Amino acid sequence: MTNLSGHATPHFVPASDRGGITIMRALMVIAALLLTPSLARADPPKLAVFDFELIDTSLPGEFYGSRPEEARLVLISEQLRKELMESGKFQVLDIAPVRDAARRANLQACGGCDLKLAEQLGAELEITGMVQKVSNLIINLNIYLRDVKTGAMIMAASADMRGNTDEAWTRTMSYLIRNRLLAPNYGRRE
Repeated sequence: MTNLSGHATPHFVPASDRGGITIMRALMVIAALLLTPSLARADPPKLAVFDFELIDTSLPGEFYGSRPEEARLVLISEQLRKELMESGKFQVLDIAPVRDAARRANLQACGGCDLKLAEQLGAELEITGMVQKVSNLIINLNIYLRDVKTGAMIMAASADMRGNTDEAWTRTMSYLIRNRLLAPNYGRRE
């Protein structure tokens, strides 16, 4: 056998000790960047939450009006804004500049005027909501989340409540916020 050790060309060239970037160091830096969460996160989406509307087809509503329910609409609208803002998942915008126009319109059936109002605020997303009262024992709360740019419905959530009290309304809203709007991956298509 012939000894070829003196004739072979080395495949690996030793790295210099100058501290330059080697392939191994570059790979370690890339791996570290991929494994650590990003420090610079994107801002949460801008969200316009419009005041909830009431459809009262109950007999007492027809005779006496819907004064207690109108106060509860304000209560749950503010509750929704506050909880979504505190979640950090949304930048909840002030709707004051368009509030009067929104109240004059029926946002559920205005042909997209809600999207135009949300766009005026600079919102990326918008929420409208409706409470339908059939009687003091049959009340339904609905929330609709839409993309302002496309008008696409992202999520619709609904819950029935039995009882017409502040507590029933706020508990129902808390349920929808916790189990629908802020639930992980709720409303996302797989």
